[in-house]
Amino acid sequence: MVSSEYEGRIAARFATFDQDGNGWIDREDFNAATKAVLSAFDTTARSDKGQALYSGAEAFWQGMAGIADRDGDQRITRDEFVNGAVKRLRDNPDRFAEIARPFLHAALAVADADGDGAATVEETARVLKALGVPAEIATATAAALDTDTDGKVSESEIVTAFARYFTVPE
Repeated sequence: MVSSEYEGRIAARFATFDQDGNGWIDREDFNAATKAVLSAFDTTARSDKGQALYSGAEAFWQGMAGIADRDGDQRITRDEFVNGAVKRLRDNPDRFAEIARPFLHAALAVADADGDGAATVEETARVLKALGVPAEIATATAAALDTDTDGKVSESEIVTAFARYFTVPE
């Protein structure tokens, strides 16, 4: 049984995906997120990194829609998000991580200025800000993602944290 407190916390996280605030998540929200990240790093959509990010966003959208879009209208409502995706994934956060991984991998690649496979804490904060996270929260979150305190955020650090954020109520 899922508590109403848990549902409330997860429902609040719905807004993270609803980039345009229209009350549902759709492919356009994933495209908007992609455009925002590319713009923040002056990366063109036609570049290899831009194409990888769009491909990752499409894969993420398809995975989310496959799990949560119960009525098949190509939109995920708040209720579908809470009752579909979250209830199915909370017992298996690794599944959610794998759905998000292509997008997160590509976003890190866009942010990774030195090409070493990880983004600095500052670069990670820029990604979060591009996705609509307020600056103060983005900075603190990026620092917290650096679990090994090496000044970088690796794919494993961000994928694990991302899955926990959307599937664990704390």
